[in-house]
Amino acid sequence: MSDFTILIHGGAGTILKEDMTPELELAYLSGLQQTLQVSYAVLEEGGTAVNAVKAAIVLLEDNVLFNAGKGSVFTKKGVQEMDAAIMDGMDLSAGAVAGVRNVRNPIELAMEVMRNSNHVFLSGKGANDFAIKQGVKLEPDEYFFSQFRYDQWKSIRDSDNYSLDHTHHHLEELLRDKKFGTVGAVACDRFGNLAAATSTGGMTNKKYGRIGDSPMIGAGTYANNQTCAISCTGHGEMFIRAVAAYDVSCLMEYKGLSLQEAMDVVVNEKLIAIQGEGGMIGVDGAGNAGLVFNSAGMYRGIKNSKGIDQVAIYK
Repeated sequence: MSDFTILIHGGAGTILKEDMTPELELAYLSGLQQTLQVSYAVLEEGGTAVNAVKAAIVLLEDNVLFNAGKGSVFTKKGVQEMDAAIMDGMDLSAGAVAGVRNVRNPIELAMEVMRNSNHVFLSGKGANDFAIKQGVKLEPDEYFFSQFRYDQWKSIRDSDNYSLDHTHHHLEELLRDKKFGTVGAVACDRFGNLAAATSTGGMTNKKYGRIGDSPMIGAGTYANNQTCAISCTGHGEMFIRAVAAYDVSCLMEYKGLSLQEAMDVVVNEKLIAIQGEGGMIGVDGAGNAGLVFNSAGMYRGIKNSKGIDQVAIYK
């Protein structure tokens, strides 16, 4: 029997206390706390790691504060295009979707891809067609509309700027203010099985069907019972180039590093070397947890069977 553990993140970046109202801070912390309670209960009741991470992501996707699902940002065309991935460390099965529209919970669709499609990665209209076939819940455009995300987009939509996630409305503030809006979860269940899941609405004002690291197996999401489960958040392009999530696994497998050592190398050395800002959460088969980020903050939480139960935002 392993120590069972769940970790979640709600994005990383320039998240500073002085930019946060007490009300907003409380809303973020309680959103993270509620997500932890529900997903931890899955593990406590003997559920699998993969079901626990899915439960966590569904709650974060349904929370308008996070850039995934309901809270997804607007693209250049003024719509939401969402990406998600899930991976089961027990057999390396995985499912991912990119550029999906009107899917209430993209992580549910990623799970369907993993379980019922014979494929790993579906995109765009094909992924939406598969969602309809599998009876995954869809929502109209209005469901995904939030005024503050719309205002963010409106302030930069006529420019070629894109923004990772932010709440300020002035252009010079926008460019200075970098938040990487993604949600993620990793878990180790009582049987020592690992799983990881990540979901995102991408970048505000993104063009050309841009896809980040979140749905890419090995870049933003990876799980293998022999090593670790990892979910990343940050400047996706750099995480793709670094194959960040899989690199943690490789450092553990081939170099014999611990989870914490491997995560430190990837986030604080390799990513920094290519100007990759952000962070990741991780867990190994013994239930050991890692939370590493090189940005000013990362919305995060951890709960385990040893009695640790905490949520945090800043460094």
